[in-house]
Formats: sequence, C-alpha cells, structure tokens
Amino acid sequence: MAARSFKKASSTFGSRTDVGCVREHNEDSLVVAPPLYVVCDGMGGHAAGEVASEIAVDVIAERAPRHPDAEALGRAVEEANLAIVRAAREGVGREGMGTTCTAAMLENERLVIAQVGDSRAYLLHKGRLQQLTRDHSLMTDLIEAGKITPEEARVHPQRSVITRALGSDPRTTPDLFEINVETGDRLLLCSDGLSGMVEDDEIESLMARTSDPQRCAALLVNEAIAHGGYDNVTVVVADVTGFAEARRRKVARKTKVTAALLVLLLAAIVAGAVGIFNFLTSNSAYLTDVDGKVAVYRGLQGDVFGLSTSELVEVTDVSVDDLQPGLANRLRTDGIKADSVEGAQELVQDYRDEIEERNRPSGDAAEPGADAAANPADAAGAGTPVDAAPTADPAATPPAGEGA
Repeated sequence: MAARSFKKASSTFGSRTDVGCVREHNEDSLVVAPPLYVVCDGMGGHAAGEVASEIAVDVIAERAPRHPDAEALGRAVEEANLAIVRAAREGVGREGMGTTCTAAMLENERLVIAQVGDSRAYLLHKGRLQQLTRDHSLMTDLIEAGKITPEEARVHPQRSVITRALGSDPRTTPDLFEINVETGDRLLLCSDGLSGMVEDDEIESLMARTSDPQRCAALLVNEAIAHGGYDNVTVVVADVTGFAEARRRKVARKTKVTAALLVLLLAAIVAGAVGIFNFLTSNSAYLTDVDGKVAVYRGLQGDVFGLSTSELVEVTDVSVDDLQPGLANRLRTDGIKADSVEGAQELVQDYRDEIEERNRPSGDAAEPGADAAANPADAAGAGTPVDAAPTADPAATPPAGEGA
C-alpha cells in the first residue's frame, strides 16, 4: 500500500486505508495532495496488485496538472496505464497485474475526475449523496441491461469482475467528468472495499452527521470493517470550501505581508530611536552633587521607562559647599547641563580656579613695589642705619637759660 499526502494547514480533508479483515496485505494506494486526490485498488495477486497501484499513484502525482483540468488529468491516468504495462513486460510485478483508479482534482468550486474501474467518487450535496462515477464492472453492465437489480448485484458471485482497469490494455482511457460543486459540499473517493460493504444510505448518513473530514474517513472505514471487511478499504473525504477558502487564504497572505511590513517599520522606528538616544547620550553631560562633591555624568539626567540614561564619569575633588550658594543649590537640585563630558570638566576646572582665587591670602595679591613706597626704611640703600637719630647742630641750639 502506498500513500502520498502532505501536512494539512486546516481540517478540510481526511483519509484512511485499511487491510480489512480477510486479505493478508493491502493492495490499495492513495494520494492526498490538494487539489489532487487519488484512490487506486490493485489486483493481480500477492504483491502484483500493490505494485500496480503504487505505480499508478506515483505517475499520476507526478504528471497531474497544478489546477483542475480534466483533459490533463486524463492524460496523467493514461501515462500511469502505460507505465504499469511497461513494468509488467520488464518483469516488475506480474504479467496481468492492474489497478482501478479514481483521480479527482478539487479547487474552489471546480471538480474534475478521471475514472477507470469500480473505485468510486460520490458527492454529498445538501445532505444527499449521489454517485458521480460509473463503475466499469460486469454488475453495472447487467444492471443497465435490466438483467439484475442493484440489490442482486451486491451478492452476485461475479460482483468483483471489472471490465476496465489500468495495466490491462495500452489503449485504456479513463472516463472524464467536470462537475460544478458548491461550498459546503463534500467529496468522497473510495475503493469497493467501502461501497461493496456499506449501503449508500448508510454512507450518506455518516457523512452528513460527521463534520470533521478526517473523523468521517475513519468512521467510514470502521463501518466497512464492522460489516465484515472482506476487502481492503480506502477512503478520502474532502470538503468543498469554494471561493470562501480562496478569499481566506488571500486575506491570510495579505495579513502576513502586512504584519511583516509592520515588523520592519517597528524595527526601523526602534533602530532610529536607539540611534537618536545614543547620539543624545553620547553628546550630553551634566554636573550634580554626589556626597557633597561635584560629579560629572555622561548622558541625560533622569530615567526613560525606568532605565537610566546616564553613567558616572568621575566624582571630582571640588566640594559643593565651597561654591557660591546659588550654584551649589542648582547642583543639589536640578544639576547643571553641559554639551559634552569635556565641557562639564571645563566647568569643574572653572569652579576649582574660582575657589582657589577666593581663598588666596590678601598679601599675595599686592602689586610689586607697593611695600617699598609704604616703608621708607626698605627704600634706603643697603647698610644705611635707619634707626640712628641725626646729630644736633650746636649753633642752632641756644644756651640754657638764654632767652630769645
């Protein structure tokens, strides 16, 4: 048994295959690769039927068109037929091996089918089940000729005889169907392991009341096994989502593109904000009071969203208390902004120079020569006795007791 499928993006189809209760191995093969669905029921004895059905699904999966096209799908089935004939001639499998084939393509509200053998396609439309394909079988020929009834055909000893199959004749061609379907319809492909064991009205009831297609497929197979499971049974169920699904996918793609653009835009905004922030923080600085000393910070004062926007560069030796009261108060409360760290450090140096100037002794501030003018003794020549009194002139002093 061969099966081809891909991961479902949403629950719009389901499939299951089972060996049944009597056969030793499963000769059915299937493809579940939307928009393509295929069921093949191999025949020809042990291994040969399985080989034929595997060849068929492999070729059809490879050659089927990308979108529903009855003629192109029919050609893919014809190529599968030739591949089986060729394989038998080359010793692959067994001479006379063959397989039925029901291949369908469902997209939006367009359904095409290529049919060979007695595997079937059904459509559940507004709760009513209808068979879409015509069996290539002896029973169908006898029923259409009016020789037996459908009820008699279900128990006829030759009910398994088919009149057309892939691998039996290089000239075999499939019947082609193009069908208009509606959103809400449900497609069923199955081997005769289901249709030969379960009545159509039972299939209809189960399909109508089981909303999930995967669960529906599993329950149909279980029903066939419960009725005896005399043959391999394979089921594919696909819901017709129509243009609503196409619109949903279009909206989903548009939403994804919009989301991607928004992410890119947000990333650009964040990058720009980070760039501006880095520029401002790297080209800004401020002075403030840290434990009574003037400190230099790089960046902006305050926080943004709880994150610090500055870093400490240095705590200087300049005491805030030594500064003018107004300046000291600004440092303690608001801080003093600067264009850069270098600019802030220049301000600190200015404060340092101002404090030193203010604390310098007054004598150190006198002009050269000022002391000499104020102290004549220093202005006299070296070696001049400045503390000796001048000698009195005897002629200028009258004798004691003499009047003027």
